[in-house]
Amino acid sequence: MNRDPAARPDPAVPNSLNPDPANPDSASPDSGRRDGVSADPATARPAMAVHAMAVRATAAHATAAPATVHPAVAGADTSPPLPQPPGTVYLVGAGPGDPELLTLKAHRLLRCCDALVYDSLVPQAFLDLVPEHCERHFVGKRRGHHSVPQPSTNAVLVELAGRLGTIVRLKGGDPFLFGRGGEEAAHLVARGIPVQVVPGVTAGIAAPAYAGIPVTHRKAGSSVTFVTGHEEIDKGRPGVDWRGLARCSDGLVIYMGLHNLSRIVAELLAGGLAAATPAAVIQQGTVRGQRALVATLGDLAARVEAEGFASPSIVVIGEVVNQRVPLCAPEPADVTMPIPF
Repeated sequence: MNRDPAARPDPAVPNSLNPDPANPDSASPDSGRRDGVSADPATARPAMAVHAMAVRATAAHATAAPATVHPAVAGADTSPPLPQPPGTVYLVGAGPGDPELLTLKAHRLLRCCDALVYDSLVPQAFLDLVPEHCERHFVGKRRGHHSVPQPSTNAVLVELAGRLGTIVRLKGGDPFLFGRGGEEAAHLVARGIPVQVVPGVTAGIAAPAYAGIPVTHRKAGSSVTFVTGHEEIDKGRPGVDWRGLARCSDGLVIYMGLHNLSRIVAELLAGGLAAATPAAVIQQGTVRGQRALVATLGDLAARVEAEGFASPSIVVIGEVVNQRVPLCAPEPADVTMPIPF
């Protein structure tokens, strides 16, 4: 029968709280105990003292006759110890270069990471944020400089996660926008390594902004396309359809496009863009040495070559260039890069 734990005791049933009136000796010797003291002064002992005696007795029994319990009976895990869980890799966007555009989360991770794996488009000021014990691994890729192949970078991340707790993979701009962050995330997850992405401010928005150019404008265009101008032969898919982009987007923001700029311009013109379409190039956006060139699409490639523009640069094509407001442009930051521009 289920008994309500809050029910009162039956007064007809003799117990310590209800002694049998016909038998005065039925009352418990402690039925009058208050505050842990027996009602009989001759045998009164504080409850704490009684408890201490019981503990000593139990300890003495355990010492004298230790029990042997089979692990299976006790429910103990007899399997070999598991390997140490891998560390977490954070794919962190460093932004376009100006240290004041680094996110708070990225700053916090840099201050406590055990290893830093970084690219070339990362200011020295960011490297100085890491603690003294942090391991540094440079895996940058720049045209004209020694570059670390992507499989080697993947291997470095896996090796570091096997022995360290917090690994920051620091990438210029945003990790998931032409930063190979998706490839690295998939590689790590496939090997059981925890990974988190920390978005960053992308150069395709910040560099034009530091030149006073909005990438969208109600009077100039409601669509913008971010596209890479640096195509590799091992992508395993068709190249960018520049002629199609000329017909379907109000504005284009091109990353890593200077090397192929002449061919890109020719394809856009063939796709229907007018030679008079406004265009701009921003070199070293947001940092010391920034400079901007505004021209027409037909003249853009020749002007870039004549004025010696070089990577890293962002190319903007579309009527939004004519909405430029130079007086709203921030001052570029005075920073040093691991590989000088």
